[in-house]
Amino acid sequence: MKKAKDEMRRSYKRSDFTNLERGKFFAEVAKGTSVALLEPAIAKAFPTSRAVNDALSGLLALTEKTSRITRRSTRTRAKAARAG
Repeated sequence: MKKAKDEMRRSYKRSDFTNLERGKFFAEVAKGTSVALLEPAIAKAFPTSRAVNDALSGLLALTEKTSRITRRSTRTRAKAARAG
């Protein structure tokens, strides 16, 4: 027999849910932004969303620069295709 939908599992306590805020990130999600939960050590290093965005933007810029440096030329790829 199935449990009723409003019945909670035994491992949950109603007291665990007293501090929750309904719709806390609704506005951000509605705008199309992503919400991510950070581990405590990461949250300490990047205390604001701006700090997280700046770090990720810098990392993205670095990967784009690095991929241009390490990319093989079209000549080398064409030569490899003819030889292969």
